[in-house]
Amino acid sequence: MPLILMILVVVLDRITKLVVVKTMTENMSIPIIKDILHLTYILNPGAAFGMLEYSRVFFISLTLVILACAVIFRKKIQQETPMIKFGGALFLGGAIGNLVDRINTGLVIDFIDFRVWPIFNVADIAICVGVGLIVWSVMREESHKEK
Repeated sequence: MPLILMILVVVLDRITKLVVVKTMTENMSIPIIKDILHLTYILNPGAAFGMLEYSRVFFISLTLVILACAVIFRKKIQQETPMIKFGGALFLGGAIGNLVDRINTGLVIDFIDFRVWPIFNVADIAICVGVGLIVWSVMREESHKEK
């Protein structure tokens, strides 16, 4: 199941990005809910919040190391709680989605714009939710150990 979730994240991320690229021009913004949610097509040369701009080789290398670790430790990961497995699948799917952009152009396609937050994409959502599930699961487990 986690493998299917990871693949679904990659596919959904690619489809949404392809739709944006085919139907919008760079920096074009379409209001969905005026002043709250817009689709704004940008090309991000960095990571979250534009950090480490133009560090393409670094981000590609880091993602490949993370994917290699996931493969190496897959048996250990398979023994973890469902929340950690699902969190890992979301995280890896998102990482792969943004990796495809970085390999293709060195720039990540972002388009979800809440106006009060940096513009992001489906892969970014999956990464954040995945990491959140992993952290929550670990904290919950530690809390139960203390009791």
